[in-house]
Amino acid sequence: MQKNNQPASQEKFKTLIGGQALIEGILMQGPDKRAIVVRGPEGLVQKVEPIKKKTGILTWPLIRGVVNFGSSMVNGVKALMYSADFFPEEAGEPSKFEKWLEQKIGSEKIEKAVVYLSVVLGIALSVGLFILLPTLLAGFIPGLKERAVLRSLVEGVFRILIFLAYMIFISKTPDMKRVFSYHGAEHKTIRCYEAELPLTVENVRPQTRLHPRCGTSFLFVVIIISILVSAVFSAVFPIGNTLLRMLSRLVMLPFIVAIAYEFNRLVGRHDNALTRVLTAPGMWFQLFTTNEPDDSMIEVAIEALTLVLPEQKGADRW
Repeated sequence: MQKNNQPASQEKFKTLIGGQALIEGILMQGPDKRAIVVRGPEGLVQKVEPIKKKTGILTWPLIRGVVNFGSSMVNGVKALMYSADFFPEEAGEPSKFEKWLEQKIGSEKIEKAVVYLSVVLGIALSVGLFILLPTLLAGFIPGLKERAVLRSLVEGVFRILIFLAYMIFISKTPDMKRVFSYHGAEHKTIRCYEAELPLTVENVRPQTRLHPRCGTSFLFVVIIISILVSAVFSAVFPIGNTLLRMLSRLVMLPFIVAIAYEFNRLVGRHDNALTRVLTAPGMWFQLFTTNEPDDSMIEVAIEALTLVLPEQKGADRW
């Protein structure tokens, strides 16, 4: 883990623009457009598409959190697959089954199926690892069956420890180190933009690679809120059976995600002692999920951010 010895960002406003690190690239999303920039074998490749605005019930508080989380997962997987296409692994001839599948279903439908399957598997892995596994482990500890609130808090400790171990593990894998460097480039570039400095490599480079409105921070907030909600639920409806407790955690998950989304919106709009304390743990976890980028990665991030800037200045203010 690298130390964060960079100066704090001189933030002058907060932007709605956010991003995601890809394989040798970055996805940036603004209020009107979504852009993918990848440094492929032949240079920078750009892909820009408009964003369909959500209306009606999909924009209501609590509901919008679950909707936005789902759409960001789908768009993130699509972008990741797009970036991976520029760096294909060596493979032999497609099998007869693969040829038959493409002939009968079509490559476009297969791609959509792969995207949604990846999203489902990704969510299932996260839920299983960070939500269900801690509940299962706490069920093996003697003396907690009749102490529902304490059991929920023990589950919470397991959640944090598992989350921390997972972050440390993936941060050490060689393939993820470059992805996390692009993650750092994304944060630095947004920091530079929020400081209202010209988007140049020289201005982006000294910015901090940590950002309070980050997916890592959001996941940590989900875990913390899940601990609090589970403790309150257990106090009102104590459940001793481990399988029923696991089921209750699944039922509460959409509500927890919705609260976490609204919490991030609230603290993201303010900068004071309280919000800095509330966002500090999530920022600390970013020390594992971001690395210092090189100048070529910063160039990709600048290009991606520039492509999604709104035509009307200030339209992206948080």
